Amino acid sequence: MSSAQERPTGTADTAGTTETTPPAGTGTPGYQRGAHRSTGYQETAGYEGARGGGLAAMGFTALAAVLMILSGLWSFFVGLTGVIKSSFFVTVPNYTFDFSIHGWGWTHLIIGAVVFAAGVCLLLGMMWARVVGIVLAVISGIANFLFLPYYPLWSIVVIALDVFIIWALASGARRQVS
Repeated sequence: MSSAQERPTGTADTAGTTETTPPAGTGTPGYQRGAHRSTGYQETAGYEGARGGGLAAMGFTALAAVLMILSGLWSFFVGLTGVIKSSFFVTVPNYTFDFSIHGWGWTHLIIGAVVFAAGVCLLLGMMWARVVGIVLAVISGIANFLFLPYYPLWSIVVIALDVFIIWALASGARRQVS
């Protein structure tokens, strides 16, 4: 084994020099990873930021998940207040959507618990929770729009939060696909 053709790649010859194998590619014959790059360029495996927003999409998803958890907790406690002490909220006479405060309490309690659970699932990385989160944010926004006469400032804040959650989840999905 004196010639380079007979010697396996990566073994030392008698002069002490070594030959190394070219970097592994993607399984495509003749493809070398980073062969088109200049010297000093290093590709990092797993980093999605170079592709155009992978880290930003993860950040939007994480932010939406945390906001869903907070929104779910807040709605749960508003619902609990409506169930336990319904005199806290002002009743509106002649409101088109006539629903008792006790009923609104149970509605917010259930929506809050489900939004909280979906936010936790989204934070854990379950991709189905993204679509469920968008649907639940729409439902929560509609419920708070109907609850507007009973607790206006709170409803406006939660509606704005729901709109932001919908935007963050929808834009995060678009950025991950591209």
